[in-house]
Formats: sequence, structure tokens, C-alpha cells
Amino acid sequence: MRRNLLREKLNAGKPTVGTHILSSWPTLVELIGRSKQYDYVEFTAEYAPFTMHDLDNLGRSFELMNMSGMIKIEQTQYTHQAMRAIGAGFQSVLFADIRSVEDAKLAVDAVRAETTMTRGVRARGRLGVGMRRDVGTVREGGTPAYVDALNEVVIAIMVEKRSCVENLDAILAVPGIDMVQFGASDYSMSIGKTGQYAHPDVVEAEMHTIRTALKKGKNPRVELRDPGAAQKYLDMGVQHFCIGWDVRILADWWDTKGAEMRKLLRTKPRKAKVQAKAEAKPAPIVVSKARGKAQKGNGKTVIRGNYA
Repeated sequence: MRRNLLREKLNAGKPTVGTHILSSWPTLVELIGRSKQYDYVEFTAEYAPFTMHDLDNLGRSFELMNMSGMIKIEQTQYTHQAMRAIGAGFQSVLFADIRSVEDAKLAVDAVRAETTMTRGVRARGRLGVGMRRDVGTVREGGTPAYVDALNEVVIAIMVEKRSCVENLDAILAVPGIDMVQFGASDYSMSIGKTGQYAHPDVVEAEMHTIRTALKKGKNPRVELRDPGAAQKYLDMGVQHFCIGWDVRILADWWDTKGAEMRKLLRTKPRKAKVQAKAEAKPAPIVVSKARGKAQKGNGKTVIRGNYA
């Protein structure tokens, strides 16, 4: 079984940095991994098209780069997608749409084994023995190491609904939750202030989420478009950040660089400065007998190649 590097960092109290992708192209994981700056990649599957084969290939890329993989899934897919993602090699799951204590329990149950025979495992887990990549298909399925690995899966939840914020103390009391992420977009919509991310009610809900998570001994995580906005969260004691989305990075570049190019095309061309040398009659070119060569009048030889 693979070491869960994200779990090890959380247990050691060390800060973590992740980034998001919506593309299932494994090469992106390789590019991110080669930067040596990220602890894990979150595949934001809630918004992305993918197949079961894509999950397997992403799992291979995490292993190749010696990184952890997180998957974000919506509520109707908790048990199915969590099971298949873990089997493919993901070692952490971010559960969206948490509204109640029961939702939180369902999320935890979706990644734990259905057994009482190993330490720390509760009887209500939903996962049985699998024959997937995480156990070498047939090599470690059904072993104590498999159950322990399921127990080490990092569980993160989205706090993004009004009812979740109102019941946050009770929800974070559910055993097994490791990380907490506030979602301003969904929360603003759930209180009738869609898109008003800077509204005092939305900002206060985020601060309440972070303060409550810290008080409960959980790990609040903050999603940022740019690290320049991190300082206020660092001052609060936040150590975990997930920065950038592949689609946002591309959209920002296309917006700004496309506008720059259009501006250049609208600008009147500058008149070229004509130099005296350029006005002089060019020296005659004499083609030598050697194949692929030509000589100028100044004696310099220019290699033209076989296509000359």
C-alpha cells in the first residue's frame, strides 16, 4: 500500500499546498509534480467530465510524481465515486454539499471499511474488499493493510450551505473529518445573495467556519486564485491552501494576452527607419560548385542546404 503523504503532513502539523485541475489529462499532474511546489492535486470532479479509466490514469500520475491526489465529488455520488477514486489511487476526498450531521456521517462512511476488526474503524463503514489499483488488484485486497489505508484516507468537507454553517459545531464533532473548506459561491447563493462574495454575511460565515474548525482541532483550508490574498488567513492560523484552477489560469491568460494582441493590431504601425546601408545595392551572390553553398561578394559563405 502507498504511503498517504497528505495524511502524514496533517498528522505532523505541517502546512500543505495543493492546486486544482478540471482536466483529466495526466500530463498536467506531471507538470505540477515537476514543479516540486505542491503536496497534492485536487481533481475537481464535481464540475468535470471523466471516465473510470481517467481516474486510473490520474492515480498512476500521482504515483509517478510521488504526490497525493484529492477528488471533489457532489452529494449524489458520495459512495460510488469515493470508492472508485480511492480504488484508482486517490488518497483524499472532498465532499461537497454537506448540510447536516447525517451528511457528514455519510461522507465518512463512504471511505471507511465495513469492519470492527481493526483499530480505529467503526462498524458503519461502507467499503468492502476491492480488486482495484490501490491494493495491487489482487495482492493486498482484504488485508489489514487495506483496512488501515482506508482509515488513513483524508476526509475534507465543503462548508457551503446555510444549514451547514448554522450546524457547524455538531457537524465538525463527527469523527473522521480532517479538513474544512468554506465555499463562498454556494453559501452566497444559499442565503439569497448570489455572487456577493464580499457581503458582510458571507465574509462572517467564512471567518466563523475557520474559527470553529481551529477550535475543534480540524484543518481549515482556503482556496485562493492568487497567493497574494493569503496573509489574512495566515494571521488567523490557517496552514492549508489550494491555489489556482487549470481552467481559470487558462482563461486569465487568454483574456489578458488576447486583449494585448488586439491592442497591438489596432495600433498604427511605426515607420521603419531606413538606413543608408539598406539602400545600397546588394552584393551579387555567386553560387559555388559545391552542392548547397552560395558565396556573397564580401567573401562570406552561406550554407543553403540541399533544398537551395
